[in-house]
Amino acid sequence: MAKKTVKKKVARKANAAFMKPVTPSAVLSEVVGAKPIPRTEVTKRLWAYIKKNKLQDPKNKRMIKADAALKPVFGGKATVNMFEMTKLVSKHLK
Repeated sequence: MAKKTVKKKVARKANAAFMKPVTPSAVLSEVVGAKPIPRTEVTKRLWAYIKKNKLQDPKNKRMIKADAALKPVFGGKATVNMFEMTKLVSKHLK
């Protein structure tokens, strides 16, 4: 039983940082909304936007093509990989 309680405590600590609401920048708010939301929700909404607008490269799904709304978020790049996207998006969160 002791192991289970330890696991739960660790999980809660890890989630606390992710669940803290962050405020998207003006550029990013065009895609995910302007209200403060948790980082996990920012990622969910971003992926929903990418899939809805078919911005993934069909051959290499890791590559995301920037449309007019995403280009400023991606620092002006036309395409970024999904790992680079996470890094670029974090610059737009307070």
